[in-house]
Amino acid sequence: MTKQSKLQAAACPCGGPKPYSECCGRWHEGPQAMQAPTAEALMRSRYSAFVLDKLPYLLATWHPSTRPASLDPNPPDMKWLGLAIKQTGSQDSAHATVEFVARSRQAGRAHRLHELSRFVREGGLWFYVDGDLY
Repeated sequence: MTKQSKLQAAACPCGGPKPYSECCGRWHEGPQAMQAPTAEALMRSRYSAFVLDKLPYLLATWHPSTRPASLDPNPPDMKWLGLAIKQTGSQDSAHATVEFVARSRQAGRAHRLHELSRFVREGGLWFYVDGDLY
């Protein structure tokens, strides 16, 4: 079994009940790439992309108005431990928020990222805009 086929059959990093290929993987590549149907689905797919160092996907799903020029890959000693969605909300059909906590460990130290992220839907696609850290 190749590394790619093992990844497709593996549990999804976002913690969803489906295998990666049926969960976030379908938004990362293939015919449904970039087509996450909700802000929460995009948030989960972006977390999985962070775990898997899918930097082109992260940049492509970041709104152009706030997108950085580049991203650095995860440090070799970083391990993502899990994602918890705290709440989701929508202002209208094109603006939504997702509050989440992402846990990681680096150099033996635990880290917790708690953010209220803002998303916008343009041209039928959801994009991450920015967020407030807690």
